[in-house]
Amino acid sequence: MTTRAGMDGYTLVEALIVLAILTILAALAWPTYTGSLVRTRRTEGEVALIDALQKQELYRARHNTYAVFSSDDEAPEDAEQHWWSGRDPASSAYEIDARACADGDIVDCVEVRARPGTARVDRHFHDDACGTLTLDSRGRQGATGAGPRCWP
Repeated sequence: MTTRAGMDGYTLVEALIVLAILTILAALAWPTYTGSLVRTRRTEGEVALIDALQKQELYRARHNTYAVFSSDDEAPEDAEQHWWSGRDPASSAYEIDARACADGDIVDCVEVRARPGTARVDRHFHDDACGTLTLDSRGRQGATGAGPRCWP
């Protein structure tokens, strides 16, 4: 604060300089912030896949087969599966489904998928680096994107 002829306050130039510095800091922080949000939501999808696969193994122990499910066709009631990754569909980042592995039968192998930002979950969420996450009963982890760190 400068004093000129008995007047206290900031000049317009000083205020503009502070505003410019804040704008630069915000511009530098924004990509880090949005990247953290995507990684957090990706972790939500990974956890949902691990949970779905655990429930699939329990279902297989009871019925000698895995359960196919999607948002269109709910899982059998005793499979205890749901097709979204979060607390409820509207706040979820991923739509979850299960199908037979490409190289197997549903009796022997199941693949669970987490598709980001579909019309039935948060459609504003996108994970361009990893895309759809997959996990199967043979332990294979995958992603449709080419991101370097889609799975930990």
